[in-house]
Amino acid sequence: MNQYRDHYCGLISEKDIDKKIKIAGWIENIRDHGGVIFVDIRDEKGTVQVVSNDDSIFNGLTRESTVTLTGVVRKRDEEDYNDKIATGKIEILIDSLEVLGKAKNVLPFEVVTSKEVSEEVRLKYRYLDLRNPKVHNGIVFRSQVIKYLRDKMNDLGYLDIQTPILTASSPEGARDFIVPSRKFHGKFYALPQAPQIFKQLLMCSGFDKYFQIAPCFRDEDARSDRVYGEFYQLDLEMAFATEEDVLKVGEDIFRDTFTKFGTKKISSEPFRRLSYQEAMEKYGTDKPDLRNPLEIIDVTEVFSDTEFKPFRSVPVKAIRVLDIANKSNSWFNELVDYAKTIGMPGIGYFKVLEDMTFAGPIDKFLSDYEREELIKLADLKPNSVIFFIADRKLACKYAGLIRDELGRKLEIIDESKYEFCIVKDFPMYEWNEEEDKYDFSHNPFSMPQGGLEALNNQNIEDIKAYQFDFVCNGVEMASGAVRNHDIEIMKKAFDLAGYSEDVIKEKFKSLYTAFQYGAPPHAGMAPGIDRMIMMLKEESSIRETIAFPMSASGQDLMMGSPSEVSELQLREAHIKIR
Repeated sequence: MNQYRDHYCGLISEKDIDKKIKIAGWIENIRDHGGVIFVDIRDEKGTVQVVSNDDSIFNGLTRESTVTLTGVVRKRDEEDYNDKIATGKIEILIDSLEVLGKAKNVLPFEVVTSKEVSEEVRLKYRYLDLRNPKVHNGIVFRSQVIKYLRDKMNDLGYLDIQTPILTASSPEGARDFIVPSRKFHGKFYALPQAPQIFKQLLMCSGFDKYFQIAPCFRDEDARSDRVYGEFYQLDLEMAFATEEDVLKVGEDIFRDTFTKFGTKKISSEPFRRLSYQEAMEKYGTDKPDLRNPLEIIDVTEVFSDTEFKPFRSVPVKAIRVLDIANKSNSWFNELVDYAKTIGMPGIGYFKVLEDMTFAGPIDKFLSDYEREELIKLADLKPNSVIFFIADRKLACKYAGLIRDELGRKLEIIDESKYEFCIVKDFPMYEWNEEEDKYDFSHNPFSMPQGGLEALNNQNIEDIKAYQFDFVCNGVEMASGAVRNHDIEIMKKAFDLAGYSEDVIKEKFKSLYTAFQYGAPPHAGMAPGIDRMIMMLKEESSIRETIAFPMSASGQDLMMGSPSEVSELQLREAHIKIR
């Protein structure tokens, strides 16, 4: 192959016995068996054992040093087979060895067990962490998935078009990363939160189908399913397209990708579709985990005239669970404690006994009418338990969290499948308490259902957008929409959110202008690459899917960023640190 190797370590087999070969890689392990030295050499394709009776060959050798060596492949004795590696039936008897890059005697951690080390240390020495085959193979897997997605999009007739990284700051829902301009005093570029405006401009430019594996930059705090700073999405857009056109493409992408790379079955064909309202009412979230069979019931009407003060004049949600009345008091106390951790004062419940009477602290406050109505509405059975969640503003949210916790505690979530759904018909606006006004609830570029007529005649809280999310196992995997391409609808939509036409001209100048030169109806979506890989690999942290991620606190511990810059750099950018 080249001067360092003619075979990969992990690809040597019994077919190569008696051949003289050359390999290169990292020293994974050194074992001295009394005059016979065994060394494991690792490259990207795997590990192979090499052996020598000459101690001087390995003199001063350290683990994780890089070497090139020549030797003859021979078969191991049968009792020495190693079934844990592909090369476990052979070994290489060394002729010569050359050290290419010597490693320190003491390593920050053991490479093969790096996933057991604290994340901060792993990220500081990420180049060592990435040598761990489990970590390394995750990045190889990511490359394979992205190649598959590129090929698929090309096959579907989409053009791969790159859009700028340096752009203008615009209010798109998250905090921008801003970049000072040296040439234009007091002005700034911004890193794009997404290629949203550019892909809409591509549709206005006459391109029919666009996609890219797009980097997106948002100054948002990290979570287990969201990295700080930079993430990637499969960004796509279609001209002369409806919502249904995009939903079909999205189903195709997720179905084929998860079938090829996933280890579980896809449970629903086609994906189940829910309105935002239905999702919130039944599951308490706009990203429901449908593997959990529990549903939320609205029992507010049952308690419209109740004597029980906590349920009076507030929304009351309930979750009925069959056959758990015999659970221990400690089991129920754990749920009460969980409710307190999410902001609830506790959680009310009662058990249904064999004779259909109720047992629990709430029962004494109920009327006969309320008991009868609950039996009918919640379809109560003997040995079932009904839990109540009441709150003036957060009843839905709390009920959704309790539903999730019950699913975990009862172990009723089916871990053997990918349960996809599409949540659609999002409200166009939501009340912003901080600013005491209505604002866009999702993407400000979405087309309102009913167009200008809806904006002029419907109550603002009733206006829905052509906005949708793809959800899998309780995780949002993609967001998309039919875009607003009409300048008059755009002006009215922003006006209802308190933005004047002058604001549109200033903040969205390109779209405002382009829409006056014949914009086509267009729609698109953006599956999250990092989240897809996270789910396919069943990782608990999204940072495991990225070669060089920021830490949870937003630092690059390996590169030392963010870092200070020189006074000269600040002066050139016209910046003074306060």
